[in-house]
Amino acid sequence: MARTPDKRDRTQPPSTTDAEVETFLANLERAPKPAPGGGARGRLIFALDATMSREPTWDRACQIQGEMFEATRAIGGLDVQLVFYRGFGECKAGKWQPDAKGLARQMTSVRCMGGQTQIGKILNHADKEAKRSLAEGRKVGALVFVGDAFEENIDAVCAKAGELGLRGVPAFLFQEGRDPIAEKAFREIARLTGGAWAPFDLNSSDQLKRLLSAVAVYAAGGVAALEDYTKKGGGGEARLLIDRLSGRR
Repeated sequence: MARTPDKRDRTQPPSTTDAEVETFLANLERAPKPAPGGGARGRLIFALDATMSREPTWDRACQIQGEMFEATRAIGGLDVQLVFYRGFGECKAGKWQPDAKGLARQMTSVRCMGGQTQIGKILNHADKEAKRSLAEGRKVGALVFVGDAFEENIDAVCAKAGELGLRGVPAFLFQEGRDPIAEKAFREIARLTGGAWAPFDLNSSDQLKRLLSAVAVYAAGGVAALEDYTKKGGGGEARLLIDRLSGRR
């Protein structure tokens, strides 16, 4: 998203609250349950806003992505596809990557450029990729999107989100900062796909890392995999989710 320069309260952004984490996990519980069969590796689309305002945190995203692979190693692993937009109408998708090294290589080759958001293209790609994966006997378990703005026609984008929801692919949107227009759009996209929304900032990047890991495990193996992940010390975020599923919260 092109802005000069970005002055949206970046100096002291609000941290993610416990209530927002609880809400995110509650929505994760209600999302369509992925069910990869025959021991197939899970699939997750990792979409990022690569416009100029995201440049300060791009390196952080490169570091965080590795946790998704590590968290799913014990349940057969995860294939992740990087999708990003930037510049004037540029939206690209990489090849499916089986490990953090491959994904990091793709991400470090990307340079952030000024431009407007293209979230509609992300959703349209995810829908097509989900259809293609099903034809191959695979399933896209989730779409993760990390961004900070929304500059598109909300009705058109929501129509695409609804289609993705019918395809059974929940979208989990992580919003950097608290731009109110972006928040409204991200929440609606999450609702229509059966996914969830959560804010983050540089002060809560560790929390984002844990939430991404929980979503990755969920995408790779569903609730049963989350149960096992939690028993092996998968973190408080996964534990909260399991408690909800078992009716303890």
